[in-house]
Amino acid sequence: MPTEVPDPHDIFTDNQRWGDLDEWNQAALALHEQGGIHLIEREGFKPFWAVIDHASVMDIERQHELFTNEPESVLLETAAIDGRTLEIKTLVHMDEPSHGKYRRLTNDWFKPANVRRLNDRLDELSREAVAKLEEFGGECDFAVDIALPFPLQVILKILGLPEEDYDRMLMLTQQLFGATDPDLQRDEISPEVMNQVIGDFFAYFTALTAERRAEPGDDLASLIANGQIDDAAMPDLETLGYYIIVATAGHDTTSSAMSGGMHALLENPEQLAKLRASPELVNNAVEEMIRWTAPVRHFMRTAQQDTVVCGQEIRKGDWLYLSYKAANLDPKVFENPLQFDIERPNADRNVSFGFGVHYCLGAQLARNELRRLFGHLIPRLESIELAGEATSMKTTFVGGHKSLPIRYTLTPA
Repeated sequence: MPTEVPDPHDIFTDNQRWGDLDEWNQAALALHEQGGIHLIEREGFKPFWAVIDHASVMDIERQHELFTNEPESVLLETAAIDGRTLEIKTLVHMDEPSHGKYRRLTNDWFKPANVRRLNDRLDELSREAVAKLEEFGGECDFAVDIALPFPLQVILKILGLPEEDYDRMLMLTQQLFGATDPDLQRDEISPEVMNQVIGDFFAYFTALTAERRAEPGDDLASLIANGQIDDAAMPDLETLGYYIIVATAGHDTTSSAMSGGMHALLENPEQLAKLRASPELVNNAVEEMIRWTAPVRHFMRTAQQDTVVCGQEIRKGDWLYLSYKAANLDPKVFENPLQFDIERPNADRNVSFGFGVHYCLGAQLARNELRRLFGHLIPRLESIELAGEATSMKTTFVGGHKSLPIRYTLTPA
């Protein structure tokens, strides 16, 4: 019997399709050949338009009043939306004027000059990561042992959280973003389970807010706890949302880029050799890793009036899925998009951090984390190869590698 070819349109709604990233990329490229926008109608989901055209994704992001984040900024099944009882409000859920007011509260923290102040800590963590590789003695799971702890320790530092909270924060962030993956979810996925995960976040950060209001420090948690919007304290859900977006968006996304970037180097040994020979390529290599991995796989927007996107008529109220992963594979922008190329001249045109007013606050920090880690690690790698099967998170929103077993040797320090 002939092998049934999977419907490429399912790559947006079927979390299982994310278990094979190479197959997902091939399906996305096939969709580019059919056009830059596709109507997706799947059981359990409200119909939506999947936008994969790079220019159209950027155009939509520019027009934040025409295409709003509210009422739903992430693709969820209808049952999950209807069953939700605790609705958090983060920056990615907000539109103007609220978004601008809340973003300005922490904007200075993530400006390049302030981010550079963390470089000493990033160098320290990078040296610790290499030291851990030495202790492991030649084999480890890069995703679990190196990529996961690195950015989480950075976030703990920024928020001023104690090291003993590491395991709890790791569990909660993985359960929040890995809710559809059987290896990461708390129980069988349901609105009740998701409400429980968010409730655990709420309990932790409510206690933290009380502590920082009683004894504020110079950390980001103190700024959030004591922050004011329109001369009044932030409401509880918005305060919780701020903690969650900093803790989770700065952790899982960066760790996914790290493990995905390493996997790409392993699958393209000539690129790894090129980076080892020319370490000054690390900045561009990091941009290519970010293009290649696109850890934030999508965001949703709602049209506020009739318009046209990529030649397609869009009606007021239509839901649009901005596929950052597919846009980063647009052959009209990126030559040979399925080739991982650390010298790609326009790798920095990736849309992995979004665009416009919702451009990721922590983009520069994430870049610096990757530059520092690979800048320290690559010169020490004498050899490296896969030591088992790499596996990917089966999640439709934020994701990357669950495991990346490697075998390696290091040059003497």
